[in-house]
Amino acid sequence: MAKFNSILIANRGEIALRIMKTAKGLGYRTIAVYSQADADAPHVKFADEAVCIGPAPVGESYLVPEKIIEAAKHTNAGAIHPGYGFLSENADFAKACTKAGLVFIGPSADAIEVMGNKAEAKRRMKAAGVPCVPGYEGEDQADKTLIAEATKIGFPVMVKAVAGGGGRGMRLVQTAKALPAALKSARSEAQNAFGNGDLLLEKAVIRPRHVEVQVFADMSGTTIHLGERDCSIQRRHQKIIEEAPCPILTIEQRAQMGAAAIEAAKSINYVGAGTVEFLLDTDGVFYFLEMNTRLQVEHPVTEMVTGLDLVALQIKTAQGEDLGLCQDDIVLKGHAIEARLYAEDVAQDFLPVTGHVDVWKAAEADGVRVDTGIATGSDVSPFYDPMLAKIIAWGETRDIAINRLRTALAQTRLFGVTSNKGFLVDILDTKTFANGEATTAFINEEFAELKPVDVSVRTAAIAAVLDYENSARSAQTKSLGIHGELMNWGSSGALLSHYRYTSGEDTISLTVTTNEAGHYKVQCGEEILNLTVLKRDALECVLEIDGARLCVGYLAGDTGCMDIDVEGHVMNFRNQCVITNLAHEIGGGGRVVAPMHGTLLELFVKKGDMVEQGTRLAVLEAMKMQHDILAEISGTIVECVGVQGDQISANDLILTIEAPDTEPAKT
Repeated sequence: MAKFNSILIANRGEIALRIMKTAKGLGYRTIAVYSQADADAPHVKFADEAVCIGPAPVGESYLVPEKIIEAAKHTNAGAIHPGYGFLSENADFAKACTKAGLVFIGPSADAIEVMGNKAEAKRRMKAAGVPCVPGYEGEDQADKTLIAEATKIGFPVMVKAVAGGGGRGMRLVQTAKALPAALKSARSEAQNAFGNGDLLLEKAVIRPRHVEVQVFADMSGTTIHLGERDCSIQRRHQKIIEEAPCPILTIEQRAQMGAAAIEAAKSINYVGAGTVEFLLDTDGVFYFLEMNTRLQVEHPVTEMVTGLDLVALQIKTAQGEDLGLCQDDIVLKGHAIEARLYAEDVAQDFLPVTGHVDVWKAAEADGVRVDTGIATGSDVSPFYDPMLAKIIAWGETRDIAINRLRTALAQTRLFGVTSNKGFLVDILDTKTFANGEATTAFINEEFAELKPVDVSVRTAAIAAVLDYENSARSAQTKSLGIHGELMNWGSSGALLSHYRYTSGEDTISLTVTTNEAGHYKVQCGEEILNLTVLKRDALECVLEIDGARLCVGYLAGDTGCMDIDVEGHVMNFRNQCVITNLAHEIGGGGRVVAPMHGTLLELFVKKGDMVEQGTRLAVLEAMKMQHDILAEISGTIVECVGVQGDQISANDLILTIEAPDTEPAKT
């Protein structure tokens, strides 16, 4: 095997950065590839060299083998590391690398090909004596055959695509009557996703655990396992929480599962890092599920309990070196848990979202590791996987690891784009997870109804106090003759500051008064809270609320906008009092401008229309909320600049109203 001193990483985001950090630490020159959408991405800036390989769509950049190999030749790279996803399990790409004289840091193309087809993989595993779920993986794909085989297996059955993953082409079928429709939809989905509509059938294992074993092999034939990971907590058949070791696996079960995983790898002459996935049923019986012929997203938990760097081992074995390890060298120490931070709307069935990262600040603490590919100012585009980061915590015990991870999630600051951060905290807070009892049915059972977090008066009060302090500081900075400490004071005592917040579908009205700097009384209806600001910096504030101390994250935006992060749950507050006032102040009555950035969703008037004060002129959609724009004066519409459906910026002119018997408003 040829030696190399430079590595091109055929990937993006957090995995590209993670690979580069190890490679650089070992003295290798690192080369990034990037699409036009990723030109300013952290992995591009971190690499020693970088090559643009095309437009944003993956089919024109990251999934084009010829472009990546050309980039490797152009930069004199000696090896290519595919990361995970994209071309990592593409046998043709592995062959093309070898043909081009490049070392592919991964298994052989033959191994990838065998395990890339779930049906062929199961046939191989059965021949090797690895326990498999009863099912059908034959080549006859006629519906009649599949229906007959499903009847033999017995319902419920799982219908699965033989290619690909991520839950696509997968259906749980409870009855024979529902099978034909499931076959049709699964086949169509698989064909569209993977270019292969072939299916296999398996006996449905109800409420299993998803347990996988990390294997490693070198070219000399040494094959070992590095323990297991429990990846049972999933949504849409995709993992979001992983841990090592599995909290219920016995020493004997670990040895048996590890031996089966090693046998699976040896049966296909495997080299490098691989993961053999199993289903563990309620009786403790395990079945082969599939083998991933690459590094896994969740590999950090294995690294934290073994003390090994899996990427370093990949590079080592790819150059033909021996692992230098035997099975007895692998000792699992402590416990590690990983949470995947996604840009997604949990309340909308985990719908992926796009947006701008206004603030990113990863938590820093003992036993905590954060792998990410974003930074403050990054854009989350629709072209790539919405995973933003992986937050991993290690502890001497599982309880310590849970506590550290929960604290790390709560202290991670992410503003601008919607994420699942609060949901991850909620998972860790359940008794089921704390007791180590979660199965693949966990989310459906524990979170049957997903809905937005209810906005509490306490959180709205925090937003109002921070909003108030911002106004005080702004007034002081602008030297308006009002000291921040004395704002809202008159000759007869304290005056009220009014806030009418919208957050999601909730509206909360509050008043704030203060008698001395840092001390506030907030009233909402009959409820009164006393707040004291103890410490505050640009992103965090320590408060005392009726005697209880709390640290919150916050981001003060423009135009009465305040984002509050309490224990990992981020809530967006918009002060309608300020928004309405700003529109009036900036517009000057006749000039109607956008009070904030957003989409001009509807425009109800046109040039020449007569309007009365208070007429609904337009609707602006911003931050997933709709804001009515009302006429501040009566008159005639003399100019319409805004176009329905357009993105507009704060203070952009929408239209002009001319009041009766006045000169036309100048624009």
